[in-house]
Amino acid sequence: MDYEKYMDMALEQAHIAYDKGEVPIGCVIVYNDKVIGKGANMRVTYGNVLAHAEIIAIDEACKAMGDWRLEDCTLFVTVEPCPMCSGAILQARIKEVVFGSRNPKAGCAGSIYNILQESRFNHFVNIKEGIMQEECSALMKEFFKRFRK
Repeated sequence: MDYEKYMDMALEQAHIAYDKGEVPIGCVIVYNDKVIGKGANMRVTYGNVLAHAEIIAIDEACKAMGDWRLEDCTLFVTVEPCPMCSGAILQARIKEVVFGSRNPKAGCAGSIYNILQESRFNHFVNIKEGIMQEECSALMKEFFKRFRK
């Protein structure tokens, strides 16, 4: 699988969020080398705490698959998933999560906690991190620099 190709697509989604004044997080979900779901963080735009990039992408992917199970899918996200998104990823039975940069304040794929690989759950998610980390991190830093002004 071409990890950088799909992370670049997730970054495109993050730029959509950035352009709307949202925290720039983007996500794509891939099944058999085809994007079946994509999402940009839209919490402020939608006025909905659930409008994280991963949740939007999971919803779209479930509709594309006609099922809530995304067992053979890989989720690419620019920033490590939060607890809510990690729970949704686990519930959807996504096979693999690939993320760009860590989230030291809310990350639940290894930073604060690792929900995705908690042995007491009935599903285990493979994790690959650091794909296009520089680009993902730079976009977040630029957003918060702009936000603070």
